[in-house]
Amino acid sequence: MSFWNFFRRKKQHLFELTDTDRSILLDKVKFYLQLDDQSRVKFETQVENFLNTTTITGIKTTVSQEDRILIGASAIIPIFAFDEWEYKNLNEVLVYPEHFDEHFTIGSKSKYILGMVGNGFMEGTMILSKKSLHHGFNNKTDKLNTAIHEFIHLMDKSDGRIDGLIQGYNENINVIPWIELMNLKINEIQKSKSDIRDYAALNSAEFLAVTGEYFFERPRLLKKKHPKLYALLSEFFEQNPALRHSKNIKH
Repeated sequence: MSFWNFFRRKKQHLFELTDTDRSILLDKVKFYLQLDDQSRVKFETQVENFLNTTTITGIKTTVSQEDRILIGASAIIPIFAFDEWEYKNLNEVLVYPEHFDEHFTIGSKSKYILGMVGNGFMEGTMILSKKSLHHGFNNKTDKLNTAIHEFIHLMDKSDGRIDGLIQGYNENINVIPWIELMNLKINEIQKSKSDIRDYAALNSAEFLAVTGEYFFERPRLLKKKHPKLYALLSEFFEQNPALRHSKNIKH
């Protein structure tokens, strides 16, 4: 843990999950629901660490405990396999009540942004729409989760660039097959021959974030329709969620 994060944790009262918080995870977070008991404890600890080192602030809205738990879960899902991971490029999450534009105007008619990672004077800040945060966990079939999408951007940014080149975190990954497959899949999207949403074709960074959403939201479907893509994302995230989703885990 970095000195700054240690200092912040010592400065504030340490947050610990309650039984009510665990009920939120069980009810809302399919990823957590399908973990075994030991893995759930690990997930809970990671969520606690995140919430103890990251400020969450509501802008013209109240941040509820459920909001905090869902943001914490969104942060941990993509980095769950990496025990020592810290979002060193994040200090605060700003929660807006609904969509906004590049000037942070709520409910803008000209732009429709649901989440973003800040740059420049907003460096170290993530902005999320509260409405989209909850939609990501309430709708379990649409392959969309804005908060997970933005945290994947932060993972991507760990080498200083948001470029969609997954080699940035794991140097053992050969980036060439990823680039080749990404270009192929973007071409399919542009020709309307793919179930991957159009936004993934915008650039390589959005391709990683959008397919990452798909990977965690509908892993078995992604593996069925795009096995090579699933395999590369599984290598990057060091997770195999399709295997967990295939098990009938009761709670």
